[in-house]
Amino acid sequence: MAELRRGIVQAFNATDYKAMVQVAGSLLGWLDGVAVARNIPAAEMVVGRSCALLIFDPSNPGDVVVIGVWG
Repeated sequence: MAELRRGIVQAFNATDYKAMVQVAGSLLGWLDGVAVARNIPAAEMVVGRSCALLIFDPSNPGDVVVIGVWG
């Protein structure tokens, strides 16, 4: 079952459209290489912004996608 979590953008690579995000509430819960939905403009992926993470498999960062940003 998929899980929806809040995160914080820590870095973004516009070339491959992947991000490093910190899972909210976790100092050690950083995920690197997280796919970002292509409908989110690159200019919106600013370090420090909140993001919505759709997590299909918590043990595999390849099964996580950023589906929105705000803040």
